[in-house]
Amino acid sequence: MKKFVICMMLSCLTALCASSQNIVVPQGYQLKDSVVFRPESRVDSSLVGKSIFSMVQVNQSQEMQGAFRRHLERNPQREMNGYRVRIFFDNKQTSRAASETAMNRFKALHPGIPAYRSYESPYFKVTVGDYRTKSEAMALLQRVKDEFPGAFVVKGNIRFPIFSGKETYVVDTIYVLKPEKK
Repeated sequence: MKKFVICMMLSCLTALCASSQNIVVPQGYQLKDSVVFRPESRVDSSLVGKSIFSMVQVNQSQEMQGAFRRHLERNPQREMNGYRVRIFFDNKQTSRAASETAMNRFKALHPGIPAYRSYESPYFKVTVGDYRTKSEAMALLQRVKDEFPGAFVVKGNIRFPIFSGKETYVVDTIYVLKPEKK
């Protein structure tokens, strides 16, 4: 019964973020803060994929417009330095099938996050996400490390992340009610 009450209190308090709310702590308990990653509220997706130049008036020379257009045409892959999370890395005889299984499992659990499977002799690798900063990749690592315990962050060329609203998150501090140690 005591565990049930504690679980109920924990679930109620996890909804309280570190804001200006007053939290009453029962006798024999203490508050511990913890970091959580929660999805950010959805945004207006009607602007995704549209050129900003079709929505605003930009005064620039024809040479500048041409240079910008040529830059976009020459760089269609839009790759840059960044970070990903490697969820699979192995060189056994069964690694080809295991890497495919790991990638399909990740895609099913985390739709919207890109996954890449590669082979660099003698290793099969599955890497996920396209993040500009290591902290963004670490946030994904925290989300997937229970499902893929051997996962780790790697640095490399990534595709330019396109904002879709699905991968955004907010880092919050929450307070968790725990019994005091005696």
